[in-house]
Amino acid sequence: QVQVVESGGGLVQAGGSLRLSCTVSGLTIRDHAMGWFRQAPGKQREGVSCITWHGLNTYYRDSVKGRFTISSDSAKNTLYLQMNDLSPEDTGMYYCAAKTYGYCSGVEVTQIAYWGQGTQVTVSS
Repeated sequence: QVQVVESGGGLVQAGGSLRLSCTVSGLTIRDHAMGWFRQAPGKQREGVSCITWHGLNTYYRDSVKGRFTISSDSAKNTLYLQMNDLSPEDTGMYYCAAKTYGYCSGVEVTQIAYWGQGTQVTVSS
């Protein structure tokens, strides 16, 4: 049974930083592309970042480039999202997901094999 569990969300002021973690069991993350997604109230879920299998390539949505960094630790089977210089527009529920295959289709919300339950990120102005 695969479990995907996010943590690290919280309330932060604009300009602050957060580091999200995603611990996975029942699946080896280095064999899958892994992604971070977010959903603001009243909006569709959108892709934030994706890392291909074995961490070969990374992708980011334009609005987070230069501020967010996706990484993984194979030994801990954990995915991370370092978020710096946060803005209120980054507010939302952040979800980690394991993709069906080892490649990313950019940051599209496609080919998702397993979702986590999400962690809330709130950025105050």
